[in-house]
Amino acid sequence: MATNTEKHARIDRITVKITYAIAALVLVSLLIYGAITLYKMYQYEETNDAQVEEYINPILSRTTGFVQEIKFKDHQRVHKGDTLLIIDNNESLMQLQEARALLSAAKASLLVLQSNTTTSVSSASISQANIAGAKARLWQQQQEFNRCEKLLKEEAVTPQHFEAIKTNLDIAKADYQALQNSYKTDKGKINDVDSQLAVAKATVQQREAMVATIELNLTYATITAPADGIMGEKTLQVGQLIQKGQTLGFIVDQDQGKWIVANFKETQIASMQEGQEVEITVDAYDNQIFHGKIQSLAPATGSRFSLLPPDNATGNFVKIIQRFPVRILLTDGESKTKKLRAGMNAEVLVSKI
Repeated sequence: MATNTEKHARIDRITVKITYAIAALVLVSLLIYGAITLYKMYQYEETNDAQVEEYINPILSRTTGFVQEIKFKDHQRVHKGDTLLIIDNNESLMQLQEARALLSAAKASLLVLQSNTTTSVSSASISQANIAGAKARLWQQQQEFNRCEKLLKEEAVTPQHFEAIKTNLDIAKADYQALQNSYKTDKGKINDVDSQLAVAKATVQQREAMVATIELNLTYATITAPADGIMGEKTLQVGQLIQKGQTLGFIVDQDQGKWIVANFKETQIASMQEGQEVEITVDAYDNQIFHGKIQSLAPATGSRFSLLPPDNATGNFVKIIQRFPVRILLTDGESKTKKLRAGMNAEVLVSKI
């Protein structure tokens, strides 16, 4: 009986020792964890309100038409200039033929008017030359009339001869006046043709612009990748009608790199400045540390950039600690950062200065 009691006492002592050892181990662990936490709080500013960011560009349609061919798949890597989508352009080709025909007709009308201008100028030149001749004849008949009038007073010529001379003078005056009127008419025709010529030139320019616009729209029928990147989800089908300005998909632009946006509390940013070194861990890769540096601090809190910024002068006021977005540039090589994806959660440590 005594033997069993001693045995139980020995087991109790062992249990107590184990309990003490476990408690001591837990206490030491808590002390170490607390020391590390205090050290990090003293040495670093930390936030888990951070995400990986990349430029995600929408791909828009610049024309209206039916989808003829789709050349990309979900999450496909593409290069700048790769064809993504082809829109049916048969209707635009017919419009181009019609526009070119109208342009040819406008150019033909312009040539006719230019020819009419040349003819009118030539006719005006002939009329001007005839006016000079008629003026000379009029001057001659006027001199003849003046001499004959003097001779008539001296009764050196007969009245019949004087009347004949006067008639010739009247005819010369009439001819001179008729040629002047004809010259004015030719000049008026030139002005009219010049006005029509200006309209015809404007029509040609309008037709040329129409042809150029349709040719430009034809280039919009082939939609290409604006940059190197990875396509998002494909939501289109062959034969689907798309409108001008419609979003056809999204591409994650890899030409402009990746960065981190960390939202620090306003009580944490006092010692932060541009160029400061940063350590980053991403939830997807727990055991890997990424490096970066602060590129810029937002000029205002995130709430000030919202659609309806808060107005503390209205209603009941409740003080809320605000957050400032901090943009962090990744300094690791592309081989290390290429596995990061936009939207991944991250934790950021910024060393206090």
